[in-house]
Amino acid sequence: MSNRRIGTIILMIAMLIVAVSVLFTNNLAKQLQLEEQRNMAVWAEATRQLVLAEDDADIDFVSSIIEGNTTIPVYICDEQGNVLASRNVTKGNHKAGKHGPIEIQISKDVKQYIFWDDSQLLTRLRYVPYVQFALIFVFIVVIVFTMITVQRSEQNRLWVGLSKETAHQLGTPISSLNGWQQLLAEEYPADAYVPQMRKDIDRLQMIANRFQKIGSEPELKQMDVIPVIEETVAYMRTRVSNKVLLDDSALSGISRVVAVNAPLLQWVVENLLKNAVDAMAGEGTIRFQLHENDHELMLDISDTGKGIDGHTQRRIFEAGFTTKDRGWGLGLPLAKRIIEQYHGGKLLLKESQLGIGSTFRIVLKKPEHS
Repeated sequence: MSNRRIGTIILMIAMLIVAVSVLFTNNLAKQLQLEEQRNMAVWAEATRQLVLAEDDADIDFVSSIIEGNTTIPVYICDEQGNVLASRNVTKGNHKAGKHGPIEIQISKDVKQYIFWDDSQLLTRLRYVPYVQFALIFVFIVVIVFTMITVQRSEQNRLWVGLSKETAHQLGTPISSLNGWQQLLAEEYPADAYVPQMRKDIDRLQMIANRFQKIGSEPELKQMDVIPVIEETVAYMRTRVSNKVLLDDSALSGISRVVAVNAPLLQWVVENLLKNAVDAMAGEGTIRFQLHENDHELMLDISDTGKGIDGHTQRRIFEAGFTTKDRGWGLGLPLAKRIIEQYHGGKLLLKESQLGIGSTFRIVLKKPEHS
């Protein structure tokens, strides 16, 4: 079950708990409010009887009823609304309560009125659902944070394990290719393809070294990033169809220094170029553009491929997601990890339109003094 589905289930359960709590608490509050209203009717009658009482027995009985109210704020007012007496009321409060009135006929010509407020218990009871909601919200936040942390930790272990195993598996064929290349170089020293084979083997070794270092903190160096990108473009230019134009002319003649790990950045650019070539089915234009502000350097890589639909756009950086028949769905997630976690930058799909193409953006931080 996915974390998103688990999160949805937890949220629905929390909402159900809050809804049930609100209904139960409101019902309980209504019952308590009715009970307090009945108590006030008895209290009002006891007050009237106290005024009319003629012997000590009656006075003692009704006084015990009146003294028995220790929780409900109550006010006795005259016909003009002036507070004549009060009980369980905060000192200095001269405003009659919000419930009532209950009329008391003191004499033929004199009437008084009883008003009251909710007791502290009833008032606190009304806040119970909000307190529960706050507690449940905190609980959900803690659960989601824990799930995200655990998921990232598991992904990190997966990346490291997969990367090191890949480097290990590449070791044997690379060693074999080294031997065969040296043998060919000795037998055919003038062959133009043998040096190209050497370059590819060296690049395979560099890729294996990159995978071997996944999980350890890469060393970043302040350097001119333009030659790093141009070197990657030059390497790819000889390995793609002649129907694919790699246009990096916008980078020519400029210099921009940022902190990068050159081999890892080259791998990211190479991965984006391979994806672009696949999206164009081996024919089209890939163009580089550079933008910047005071704090960031932004490299845009645009293709004239088939574009990416909205559903796929939301998932392209998910590990394991791929639209290719033989794809593993690891290229873009790993590229994003390299740029964002190792370089502190951003890798994002800037825009994509079906039938027109896509633009990926690499954002790198500039040195603070620049």
